[in-house]
Amino acid sequence: MAIAVATGVLVAPVAPAFAAGWQANEDDALLFDVRVGQWRVGDGVRGYQTDTGVCVDLADIIMAFDLPVRLDKKSRRATGWLFEESRTFTIDREANIVQIVNKAQNLKPTDIRDVPEGWCVDVDVMAKWLDVNIKADRSNALILVSADRKLPFELAEERKARAGKVKPSKDFDFSSLPQAHDPYKFFRMPSIDVVASIGAARDKRSGNRIDARYEIYASGEIAGASVDARLSSNGRGIPENLRLRAYRTDPDGTLLGPLAATHFGLGDVATNATALGIQTTTGRGAFVTNRPLNRPASFDRTVFRGELPDGWEAELYRNDQLIAYVQSRGDGRFEFLDVQLSYGQNRFEVVLYGPQGQVRRETKMIPVGLDSIPPRETYYWAAVQDAGRDLIDLGYVELSDFLGWRGGFGLERGLDPKTSFAASLFTSELRGQRQHYLEASVRRAVGPTLIELAGAANLVGGYALRGQALAQVGQALIAGESAWLFGNYQSERYDRDVRRFNSLSLDHAVKLGRQYIPLRGEIRYIERADGGDRMEVASRLSFNINRLSASAELEWTQEHSGRGGMSTSQLDSALRLSGRVGGLRLRGEATFALSDDAGFRQSKFIGEWRAGEYSDWKVEAGYSVDGSRARLSLGHSRRFKYFAVTGQIEAGSDGSVAAGLNLAFSLGPNPHNNGFRVAAEKLASSGQAFAVVFQDDNADGIRQPGENLQKGVELTAGSTGRGLPTDRYGRTIIDGLQPYEQILIGIDASSLPDPFVQPANSGIVVTPRPGIPSIIELSLVSAGEISGTLQREGGKPLSGVELELVDKNGRVVKSTRSEFDGFFLFEFIPYGNYTIRVAPLSANIIGVVSELSGVAALNKSSGTVDMGILIARPVPRIAAMPNNGTANAQAP
Repeated sequence: MAIAVATGVLVAPVAPAFAAGWQANEDDALLFDVRVGQWRVGDGVRGYQTDTGVCVDLADIIMAFDLPVRLDKKSRRATGWLFEESRTFTIDREANIVQIVNKAQNLKPTDIRDVPEGWCVDVDVMAKWLDVNIKADRSNALILVSADRKLPFELAEERKARAGKVKPSKDFDFSSLPQAHDPYKFFRMPSIDVVASIGAARDKRSGNRIDARYEIYASGEIAGASVDARLSSNGRGIPENLRLRAYRTDPDGTLLGPLAATHFGLGDVATNATALGIQTTTGRGAFVTNRPLNRPASFDRTVFRGELPDGWEAELYRNDQLIAYVQSRGDGRFEFLDVQLSYGQNRFEVVLYGPQGQVRRETKMIPVGLDSIPPRETYYWAAVQDAGRDLIDLGYVELSDFLGWRGGFGLERGLDPKTSFAASLFTSELRGQRQHYLEASVRRAVGPTLIELAGAANLVGGYALRGQALAQVGQALIAGESAWLFGNYQSERYDRDVRRFNSLSLDHAVKLGRQYIPLRGEIRYIERADGGDRMEVASRLSFNINRLSASAELEWTQEHSGRGGMSTSQLDSALRLSGRVGGLRLRGEATFALSDDAGFRQSKFIGEWRAGEYSDWKVEAGYSVDGSRARLSLGHSRRFKYFAVTGQIEAGSDGSVAAGLNLAFSLGPNPHNNGFRVAAEKLASSGQAFAVVFQDDNADGIRQPGENLQKGVELTAGSTGRGLPTDRYGRTIIDGLQPYEQILIGIDASSLPDPFVQPANSGIVVTPRPGIPSIIELSLVSAGEISGTLQREGGKPLSGVELELVDKNGRVVKSTRSEFDGFFLFEFIPYGNYTIRVAPLSANIIGVVSELSGVAALNKSSGTVDMGILIARPVPRIAAMPNNGTANAQAP
């Protein structure tokens, strides 16, 4: 809201006399800076030292706080509201009253004094009007304002700060920041996630039943390795699955000594896939690799697999396009297999939705291009596995084509920056028969194109060839594949009767108005051993409307049976959406048949909305033509401090009814009190940070007896994470951290009440492990100011030049610009030793050397440092070489 200050605000009426006993004079005049927490408010406030204290100019206060108050010289009135629209405010100098909302009182002679600049209000009176605390610090020329609430301008500044953190101007170099090293231990108490549910149903198809299920997931450390376990039951509460895994993951590749592994696992593990032979599987066994963690094992495909507890759902996005969706299944996993990659940067996001309204996001960047070729390095993997079976077999085995023991190894070597070679040897059981695969491939980058040629031989019989290409042509992304299978070659990658497979896909974004609409088209042609063939044509259109992502898919298939059989065709379509409409979060899909028995097939839509800070409602509706059955369910979730609970009822159009109750909670170690804690958040499958914030009096970075712990300090985790404010012991916890991904945890300076106390550094980099609490200490130190004047040689001031303040570790901690006269000021700088330099870009533009002489040492005895005049030296010219070969030095 704009400020309306009438003409003559800064000019006082002549008629009224000054309060008795005191008159304004230059000796009593003051000029203050207004501070609220770490913020400087306005451009200065004028005031006076009176016989009863300090007064400040009302018009300046209005301008500083952007108050919607109008000061009228002629009527000698001020009207408006203070910080809140409901807090109306009126001063009537003629009637000698001030009214705030419905409460009016008389003005005392010393409340408002007429001075040459305008109305000068006593600071104590001003504090009462504004409902804040005001302290006039004359020695530092400061007006210090504090309140028991966030003032409107503070909230606005914090919103700006948070927006800046979401899209930082530059990436952090994690290697240059302090690291939290958390070595593995022989034993650490595990974190445990528990999900239990009970339900009853009267179903027209399956009859009456009562289900009682539970799922327990634990994660800790044993013998210097991460260990996780999952126990789940069937519908009668009898244990059905028990998975157990011990593993280590290290992005730096320092595991297993000379093997330099990035990951190894024992127990329930997953294997790699190859181009022509084997598919990725899970089961009991062992796996080791030194491949980078974000590098896909296949040329143009990748796999996403993770934990998906009972009642959860998962969505997969590629470059913000919704491409897949799965619900929880009996084994507690989600799997997105054979996810196609495009040339360039592939940004994937897996979004997990929990029954109590939980939302978890996991993001992964997979570059395809020159980065897909090892830079003259050798990568390996090796595995042995009993596919489809848990380490501890409880008798339940899900039927699959891939059951049985398998094992092998693979190598990949970068021959030059554009070429790599790979080979693998693997044995497995496919539909009960032993197969032995020997594969080799060559990968080559040609401009914006990546090509791979692969061949495989099955030692049981047959061989196969395959060619692939990923390319970028303009803004279009093209992918092609062609495979030939000879001699009854059997493979896990293709159906048993396939003899030739060809595909071509195109991704392109079409501009429609101000938006780009991603389009995808794909053609697949398959020839079978019996002479039949199949043609598949698929297309997908994706679009975003505000916060709603949707995709429309169309697929046409035509199939010819072998040996003179019949020909059939089918045209299907599907619509999928996910996102928000106002406060409603929507997910759903619908499928349609557009040929033969044309019409609607089935649909499912889910709507969720927040009923309060800790509760949610969920409505799910669906209909299937098969059985002509519609269903509608309503669920309500409530999150408490220690657990979350969901109740749900469901009814079908055929008279079926069901009801269920779901309870979820987690147990985990609490290093703050050497005990356990209970939480509604999942602790075993994510990382945790336990932080202590303290006042580092001697600035050594180590908490020592007698150094105060800081209450009410908020922390940040990455760009969006946030924890609760610290308690009276300076402690707080941040949950839900992504395992094995570096994240910077630091102090949110906007939560600090004193601008002259600041974080000692940008924070500490933590690499979380699932279920294991990382313990860190963050220090606060006193802060000061560094000022000076920047000039060229010869004394000419340099104005508008960007300057950087560099700490002793070479990190830029703050930047500023010189004023018109060359003056510069760095405010709220933690105590320490600093140098100043001209920012490299500015130094290049004005032709000076970046480094400036001098060291600024901020400490208790010197909280303000004036660097004086700093001379920016011109860049020396390089000596020129004349034609006769004699050096001709040019004077700088």
